[in-house]
Amino acid sequence: MSLPHEGGFGFNDNILETNVINLAVVVGVVVFFVGQNLTAILETRQQTILNNLKEADQRASDAREKFNKAKEQLELAEQKAKQIREEGVLKATIEKNNCLTQYEQDLARLDEYKQETLQFYQQKVFSQLYVSLVSKALQKVKQKFDKRLDNQFHITFNNFFIARFTEYNP
Repeated sequence: MSLPHEGGFGFNDNILETNVINLAVVVGVVVFFVGQNLTAILETRQQTILNNLKEADQRASDAREKFNKAKEQLELAEQKAKQIREEGVLKATIEKNNCLTQYEQDLARLDEYKQETLQFYQQKVFSQLYVSLVSKALQKVKQKFDKRLDNQFHITFNNFFIARFTEYNP
């Protein structure tokens, strides 16, 4: 190792000592110049990451809000559908009952009309039969009277009623 001369510059031939000094100087220069730039880059990157996280949180919050709104709308739609189903069942039941009631009333009216029609035709047949029987009976009586209206018949007829009147004592 050589020592520097007094008052001048000298050459240091120890490689290890000179490398460490050179390395320290290089590291100091790198840290000084690159460190500031690296710190700025890291701070920018950190800010970008924080901004991205805030935006992600905001998007997640918006998505949660949209999800909750959609969930509320779904619940409202389900309630409305349930209400519509219940109203439909109720209306169907009411309409069914109305139809059954109307059917029963129509059936009762038809039965009543049938009974009235049967009675009318029975009365008509009885009336026609009565007229026919009375007419035939009168024809037979007239025929008998026409055949027997001789003197003998009058005498027998009168004697019959005279006998009946004499038996009658009030």
